[in-house]
Amino acid sequence: MSEVYAARRTRLRERCNAGGSAAALVSRPANVRYLAGAAPHGAVLLLGRTEDLLVCSGPPDDRPTEGRPDESLQLRALPGPGGDPAVAATGLAADQGAESLATEDHHLTVVRHRAMRSVAPTLRLTDLGQAVEQLRVVKDEEEISCLRIGAEIADQALGELLESILVGRTERHLALELERRLVDHGADGPAFPTSVGTGPNSGRRGHRPTDRRVEEGDFLSVCLGATYRGYRCEIGRTFVIGTSPADWQIELYDLVFAAQRAGREALAPGAACRDVDRATRQALDSAGYAENLPALTGHGVGLEIDEDPQLAPAAMGKLDACVPVTVEPGVHLPGRGGVRIDDTLVVRPEADGGPELLTITTKELLAL
Repeated sequence: MSEVYAARRTRLRERCNAGGSAAALVSRPANVRYLAGAAPHGAVLLLGRTEDLLVCSGPPDDRPTEGRPDESLQLRALPGPGGDPAVAATGLAADQGAESLATEDHHLTVVRHRAMRSVAPTLRLTDLGQAVEQLRVVKDEEEISCLRIGAEIADQALGELLESILVGRTERHLALELERRLVDHGADGPAFPTSVGTGPNSGRRGHRPTDRRVEEGDFLSVCLGATYRGYRCEIGRTFVIGTSPADWQIELYDLVFAAQRAGREALAPGAACRDVDRATRQALDSAGYAENLPALTGHGVGLEIDEDPQLAPAAMGKLDACVPVTVEPGVHLPGRGGVRIDDTLVVRPEADGGPELLTITTKELLAL
């Protein structure tokens, strides 16, 4: 992997040089991990004129879930507690003879930025912008492999839960059990707080589990994800508790399922992000549910659970191959509940079989 990280840093350095900066300071944790292999708490990465340094406030944590720093990088641990790696790295950049330093202004606080200026007053600080985030959008096969394994773990945890007795258990209890199962099957941890919604809470995006208990006739919606080697995936499913769903539940489920299928089928290299969103929500709009839909119907995933691209009505840009995204339409009817279906897929050209579905738990409306 050392060559992979070095190649990523080279691409970023080329962007910086094109913008007139010979050095860059990366401070956003996900970006540090992408370029350095690990992001110890508070660490920053300096792409210097003479050498690249991972500057930490102390010795890097050796836990596997935190990643391992690229062996070709120089590590620089600050000697005592209380030091700021970003400030220290700015001084090191000046010591290397840099005249300008590109920084992630969208991540730095004003106070931190001032401290960096004070330690090297002759160093010109410029804005690196979202350069690293843009590099992260297209994944290599090693990254996709991590996402694939995370999806398998999430599928396994969800499948085991569906085999257990659900009636009478609380949303909170089910969410905690799912997160425990994720870790038991090899995940670093949950990719985000697990959402379990029952009855009138079902179908809500980002619903925080409560002490409401599962009852016969409920919709049960579950959204969870696993983190594996830092990469995060997402899956969401909706089920019915009892022997037979009501007519309104079948009708609503079929609509959301059709919308989700349309979105998945629209994924292709070169497809406009807004067109994928439009394809996903079109059936729900025509059925009169426009006001009940979320602001976006999908997003990128990777080292963070919500990355670019965004699949939304006003989204700009087009999809590239090897970009993992979610397609997650849902409808929530206040007081009644709703349906959400969520998959993680990788955009692939038609010649390679089209979009690769990573989360494979059945989307059939099961009565549990």
